[in-house]
Amino acid sequence: MENTLQLIQKDHFANHNQMRVIEVGEGTAKTQMTVTGNHLNGLGTVQGGALFTLADLAFAAASNSREKIAVALDASINFIKAVSSGTLTATAREIDLKRTIGIYCVEIRNEADELIATFQSTAYRKEPKL
Repeated sequence: MENTLQLIQKDHFANHNQMRVIEVGEGTAKTQMTVTGNHLNGLGTVQGGALFTLADLAFAAASNSREKIAVALDASINFIKAVSSGTLTATAREIDLKRTIGIYCVEIRNEADELIATFQSTAYRKEPKL
């Protein structure tokens, strides 16, 4: 998992947006961000792209956790609840894993454990190892 963490730490976009990986296990990961003014849209709520990036970071960590390079084939997000402040945690879990394909679900929750968004993605697993 050390290689996975090294890979994820190189994500300049996530780092720039103050998102961090807090946990990685086989097929699982958690990422977190504390909402700042830079994450807010014109309505004063967290911008959808920020939520997508937080979930995508968790997906990337989970799908690469088995030391095999994994890249997204698709991704979709459902926004459930608007939020303007606090700490958000994205938890990714592997739903299914085959030789070249993995399917992942991610939930984003706030510190009150309210569901903020759900994210689903499919990973293509390449031959080279991390």
